Amino acid sequence: MKKTKWIIDSAHSSVQFRITYLVIASIRGSFNTFHGFAEWDEHFQNAAIQFTIDANSINTNVEERDKHLKSADFFDTELYPTILFKSTTFKKINNENFRLEGHLTMHGHTKLVELKVEYNGHIVDQYGKERISFDVTGKVSRWEFDMKYNSVLEANSLLIDEDIDISIHLLLHKEQ
Repeated sequence: MKKTKWIIDSAHSSVQFRITYLVIASIRGSFNTFHGFAEWDEHFQNAAIQFTIDANSINTNVEERDKHLKSADFFDTELYPTILFKSTTFKKINNENFRLEGHLTMHGHTKLVELKVEYNGHIVDQYGKERISFDVTGKVSRWEFDMKYNSVLEANSLLIDEDIDISIHLLLHKEQ
């Protein structure tokens, strides 16, 4: 069976993250430039998903922090300008929920990660274009990608947590 290809509509999608700061607060941000696609047979069988993020497009609404995040302490965007995800499996849990596994390459390191996927629906838009939507969530350890910059606060607490929460909203359109 021929796979159908779906292209990410980056104008109507988002890639966001959250990390704990000072033990009691959160820093939130996003990546503004990304693209990718998904291919599958009917009912999402044999799905293949690929996603690329421009690490230089990081935005936390604080210019100095964004500059630091682009430095060698974190993403080192001069050496590693892209973040890449390539799926290995996409398994149905029930009608709306799936488990997505794949290789995430960030900061020169590739690790297998697991993400949760929620299917939001399928529609034909006002221009006759088929669209489909998903929410993807997960957690990755920045330390596994050798982003270990930190400071120790009183009571041995860390300035910045190890884990990064990921939240991606995707709207895709069927390739014509």
